[in-house]
Amino acid sequence: MATNRFFFRHSLSVFFPAYNDALSLPGLLAAAFETLRANVADFEVIVVNDGSFDDTANVLDQLKVQYAPLLRVVTHPVNLGYGGAIRSGLAAATKDFVFYTDGDGQYDPREMVKLLAQAAPDVGLVNGYKSSRQDPWHRIAIGFLYNRLARFLFRIRIRDIDCDFRLIRRSLVERLGLTCTSGTVCVELVRKLELMSPRIVEVPVSHYPRLHGRSQFFRLRSLATTFVQLCALFDQLVLGQAVLGPLDRFFARARQSRDHPR
Repeated sequence: MATNRFFFRHSLSVFFPAYNDALSLPGLLAAAFETLRANVADFEVIVVNDGSFDDTANVLDQLKVQYAPLLRVVTHPVNLGYGGAIRSGLAAATKDFVFYTDGDGQYDPREMVKLLAQAAPDVGLVNGYKSSRQDPWHRIAIGFLYNRLARFLFRIRIRDIDCDFRLIRRSLVERLGLTCTSGTVCVELVRKLELMSPRIVEVPVSHYPRLHGRSQFFRLRSLATTFVQLCALFDQLVLGQAVLGPLDRFFARARQSRDHPR
């Protein structure tokens, strides 16, 4: 895919959560740096090595030399889960905007220019959605059901919650207070951004078959953790908002009446 010649006027942090992605990272980073050098003046790239036990650490040591000083690596000595990797990547970012996608190579980082082009002053999130999902049928079915259920339960407006191809304004990231350690972090992130009421833009992106490794999300332990964290998140973001929202509005009106009596 040819890189679009679009110049991004803001600074940009790019990060990749990685777990046993030694085979996909070299090509992924090559595409990312090619795109960034052509389109962004001020950028940094971060890889979060989430307790990988393959050759990921050695590959990243070589890539750090190749891309110094623009590539940083955040290492988790043990696997903290997808949510833990996302939280570490967001915490490590220092630029105006943060873009992230997975380290398994199912998305093409050169398509980040589609998202960068939508970063208007009032936009807080640019979210990709898969134009055609390239996964085994059972993953497509489970992903479809999970997406529909999460959108319904959490009243989320975007169409593809688990498309991990996102551009976020970092001033909003600092207010998110993410807590999830599993893939549920995507629901938490998107719902909290929607509650902040920034404008959200969605763009279609390509999705490719996974050529190396295995997804951690579709294992029994991961699914169980996701279910537990979804329940806790529902209690916090839906039930809690249903109670606290009206109370906040009541006290706000009371303060206004006290400060500005008729």
